[in-house]
Amino acid sequence: MNASIPSPVAKPPISTWKWIFRIVRWTTYAAALITLLMVLHKAPPPRVETSPQAAARAEEKIQQVEKAVASGAPATLRMDETELNSYLASHLELSPAPAKSPSPGSEPTVEEMRSNVRDFKVELVGDRVRAYIVFDLHGKDMSLQLEGMLRAADGYLQFVPTAGSFGSLPIPQSALESAVRRLMDSPENREKLRLPADISDLRIENGEIVVSYK
Repeated sequence: MNASIPSPVAKPPISTWKWIFRIVRWTTYAAALITLLMVLHKAPPPRVETSPQAAARAEEKIQQVEKAVASGAPATLRMDETELNSYLASHLELSPAPAKSPSPGSEPTVEEMRSNVRDFKVELVGDRVRAYIVFDLHGKDMSLQLEGMLRAADGYLQFVPTAGSFGSLPIPQSALESAVRRLMDSPENREKLRLPADISDLRIENGEIVVSYK
């Protein structure tokens, strides 16, 4: 007599809630991975022009303003995007070696941030400035893009952000404003942002940086 073969036991169907949980879990993993990849993906630098001739023009303009101020006359310095980037390229000391990172939980100082910068380019768009910064973070180059209004207020340099991204990841406006405010208001940085006493105004106007002297 042939033994009867037991029929396979059907697995109970997965409940709808379990399916939803699995979908949410894997969607969260995917979103976290995409976010990480966007942060690690260094944004391409803007196309800005530099030249020794533009750097020389910027130097000459600065010397003319210094002479006028020394004689007691008011003066205005105007530099376009090419002149500004050429001047910065010839004066900024960007070290390829990684610098010391700020202590965890502490606010980075201007000096710490500057010592970690590997590349710095500026676009002047209408009345806004758009900065592209490559910096070292624990041995890896990361990019930061900031856009906003640059101005002088009560003798200090102020930056009012309107947009920003970390790598290819956009930074929420509230987080961006909070970070810039904390950086600029910290006691360690406050005095470093004080403008020279003879500067009465600083702004971006028609694609140029304009500095007014008393």
